[in-house]
Amino acid sequence: MSLTAASYQALAKTYARLHNFNHLAAIASWDSSANMPPKGAEARANALAELALLSHSLKSDPKMKDLLDEAEKESLTEQERANLREIRYDWTFTNCLPTELVERKSLLGSKCEHAWRTQRATNDWNGFIENFRPVVAASIEEARILQAELHTETPYDALMAKYEPGQSSSIIRNLFQQMRPSLTAMIKEAVDKQAKETVLQPKGPFPIQKQKELGLEIMKLVGFDFDGGRLDVSMHPFCGGVPEDVRITTRYNEEDFMESLMGVIHETGHARYEQNLPRDWVNQPAGKARSMGIHESQSLFFEMQIGRSAEFIRLIRPLIIKHFGDDPAFEVDNLVKLYTRVKADYIRVDADELTYPMHADYIRVDADELTYPMHVILRFEIEEALINGQLSVDDIPQVWDAKMMEYLGVDTRGNFKNGCMQDIHWTDGAFGYFPTYTLGAMYAAQYAHFLKRQFPDFGHKIESGQFDDIFAWLRENIWSKGSLLTTDELVRQATGESLNPEYYLEHLRSRYL
Repeated sequence: MSLTAASYQALAKTYARLHNFNHLAAIASWDSSANMPPKGAEARANALAELALLSHSLKSDPKMKDLLDEAEKESLTEQERANLREIRYDWTFTNCLPTELVERKSLLGSKCEHAWRTQRATNDWNGFIENFRPVVAASIEEARILQAELHTETPYDALMAKYEPGQSSSIIRNLFQQMRPSLTAMIKEAVDKQAKETVLQPKGPFPIQKQKELGLEIMKLVGFDFDGGRLDVSMHPFCGGVPEDVRITTRYNEEDFMESLMGVIHETGHARYEQNLPRDWVNQPAGKARSMGIHESQSLFFEMQIGRSAEFIRLIRPLIIKHFGDDPAFEVDNLVKLYTRVKADYIRVDADELTYPMHADYIRVDADELTYPMHVILRFEIEEALINGQLSVDDIPQVWDAKMMEYLGVDTRGNFKNGCMQDIHWTDGAFGYFPTYTLGAMYAAQYAHFLKRQFPDFGHKIESGQFDDIFAWLRENIWSKGSLLTTDELVRQATGESLNPEYYLEHLRSRYL
């Protein structure tokens, strides 16, 4: 950077301060979920709101616009120019929004999320919507302001741009509409195939301490840096913290160790991305994760492309036996069947025909790989209609119930805690986030397709625990790039083409059919 690039330097200094504020907010948010006692909620919400207000005030300082305009004229390196692009993008989002709205939405979200943690457990929809209505109203207000500034087609598009720049709801809607028939057919065919298989269920209980020890051992196996992160417990598994101090959580079920194990592998994928973002840019926007879809591609690469593969299961079988003892259910072929089980049962009409699934999993985070996209499609359709003013908060349960029955054959009527109250995302207004999960699955499948071409012994590398080449490729092509490239540039440079959903469908066919 030229020493005369004073405006850019001033912008970079401001964003270094913002990084420090965000560090505190991230750790405080993790603590709220993992450790904070109930009586700390109000004070924590006020503290986080104050931090959000302080960050917003820095980015909305009137001098920022002049600095951005002047920096555009300065002599910058290619990476500095990319950072300036990301600063302007972030600044645009911030300066669309009144300070009062930012503070109000943060307070409403904190209040709603905290109450949800007990209201969900008691199936209290009526109590929940008293806090949820103002969150939705504030989110719609935010969306309409952003739509006017960003010139998006719909208010929902404007919210989605916060998580997945470059995508639109019309593109995703068309994509999902194209995928649904293929997914429906694959689910039916996979369940028909699996109905003929004999599968042994592991016999618990599986002590929580043993599950934790197994999870920690596998985190180490796939490269988690324990000097820069840790594993804890929360109601909803997540990856939080900051690149220098990554915090992941899981939850344990003594009757099913696989739930926590795959959750740990999934969150470790997120964590390894964070731990390997470009440290030279760690306190700048260009050093952040590219998008939520790219972030999810890392967790799903670890979980689906590595963790549920037959090769990885062969690798970790001795560790499973080490912690839980031997069990006929721990034979490799049986574990492979368990880890790729479609959680849906069909009612047989005759020898050649199956009805639609009648007992798929209620819970998105516990759903299998094949039915999971249906959960995402349902949420996308509901939140898009909600933010665009085509659906009221009071009508969510009815629409949810109808779509769950149509898409997955599940009856959720009256079961709010396992229906429309199950996710944390909506409680603080994170509308537009859900589509990134399935986009991430598509990206992950595309990376794996490319890696298998580059390394014909890809499966052997996994089975022998030789991850160096795989992780080196991820580090060079994804992790170290941060947000220095746009999403499409990142994917094209890494794989030679833009996002191609056919690799995802090809992966599902190969694994399940």
